Amino acid sequence: MAAKWIETLTGSLEQKKQYRQYKARIEGLAEPYRAAAKAIDRYLMYYGGVTDGDTMMTMLGDSADLWERAAVDGTPVREIVGHDPVEFAESFARAYSSKQWIDKERARLNKAIEDAERGEQK
Repeated sequence: MAAKWIETLTGSLEQKKQYRQYKARIEGLAEPYRAAAKAIDRYLMYYGGVTDGDTMMTMLGDSADLWERAAVDGTPVREIVGHDPVEFAESFARAYSSKQWIDKERARLNKAIEDAERGEQK
């Protein structure tokens, strides 16, 4: 019972555990993969806007898989991210579409415009 109450306040304890495991996986990478993965991770946190913890953990887990495989295969970082790392990161994030923080504001804007239109028609 106490765990449920705590999770209500702090979020999923399982997701926190998964996030710590993800961070450990990234820290375990050899350079330059560690630095590249951390840079992509940072960008995803700002750009992604994912509010669903399960989706976020899937995205981060897949990112860790990608970098671990690249390190094992010796794939150059530029071969993974291409000439535009921003486009790579944004394309990667788009593959994990879910509910985002901006969705609420998009709905609010649409409703406000619809309400304004109804007011014009009176």
